[in-house]
Amino acid sequence: MLMLFCFSISVPGPCELEDLLDGVIFGAKYLGSTQLQCERHQVAGTRMRQAQEAVDRVKAPEGESQPMTEVDVLISTQRVKVLTADTQEALMDHPLQTISYTADIGNIVVIMARRKSPRSLDQPSQKRPHKMLCHVFQTVDAHLIAQAIGQAFGLAYQNFLQSEGLEPERLDNTRVTEQLYNADLAHFTNKENIREVFIQKERGEMLGVAVVESGWGSLLPTVVIANLMHGGPAERSGELSIGDHVTSVNGTSLVGLPFPTCQGLIRELKGQSAVVLSIVRCPPVVTAIIHRPDATYQLGFCVEDGVICSLVRGGIAERGGIRVGHRIIEINGQSVVATAHDKIIQTLLDATGEVHIKTMPASTYRLLTGQETPLYL
Repeated sequence: MLMLFCFSISVPGPCELEDLLDGVIFGAKYLGSTQLQCERHQVAGTRMRQAQEAVDRVKAPEGESQPMTEVDVLISTQRVKVLTADTQEALMDHPLQTISYTADIGNIVVIMARRKSPRSLDQPSQKRPHKMLCHVFQTVDAHLIAQAIGQAFGLAYQNFLQSEGLEPERLDNTRVTEQLYNADLAHFTNKENIREVFIQKERGEMLGVAVVESGWGSLLPTVVIANLMHGGPAERSGELSIGDHVTSVNGTSLVGLPFPTCQGLIRELKGQSAVVLSIVRCPPVVTAIIHRPDATYQLGFCVEDGVICSLVRGGIAERGGIRVGHRIIEINGQSVVATAHDKIIQTLLDATGEVHIKTMPASTYRLLTGQETPLYL
């Protein structure tokens, strides 16, 4: 069924889309795997440091022999699978949706899969550590592998829409979109919200945007504009706003790519005099709507100091639009910006029926409240 849709879909990346449906193979040398404990507040800088720590643990010191195995890394819209090159024995097999991060460091690529037992709001006493399984490979195609995984995410998302029979122009105000990820599905596929922005600037001039991650759990995993440099090309264009999701830059898709890779691609625009950004218009504050019949239903996410730090896949919170890495701003019309942690937890535990929760990316919140200095690209 998916093959019927692939030729009508455009997802930029290094692979042919029809090949990604069955799987694209990259040759690599498998150096080893390690498991790391994650912090509750998973920001891009932390995950990049974890990727480097995984490399340091697995890679032999300079001058010492490095154990390695020749492997084939198969990437498809369904999974990421690693096979021995000679016997094709499966060394590991991860469903695509379990891959939480990829990092390419020179000729090294780290593929990271989240292994965790999330603590729900209904069971606050069960504080189980979050784990990240990190697989380390050496290959000249490190950057291509990272991009291919991002492209696979993008294609899987588009095929999901097609398999549900959801056409962008038919999504407005339909019952099915209210049941799937709140209104996100309709918003991200509504052609009125998707546009290309053309920006003229001086060669050598930075674009002038600060970006953050959209948050794990977002239907469109990419970067979000968190601030615009005063007088910079992005602000001068008058076409960009805080909250906009950037899906591609000059034809290169950012969907599913590691955050540092996205930053690097935007930083490289400094050498260009003309820039084309594909964006999805989004307000900086989003409203998740969780349908919770009574207090016996688990909300399915964990909060620390107002920030959502874990999320149960497929639960009522994810379906309602809750995202990891977002700061809760308001619950059922009541501001919780200056509310103590225990009070936020109790408010959530008591909430039933149609629960409205306003959130925004925690990094954006910290920038807008002056807690952090924006890094302009």
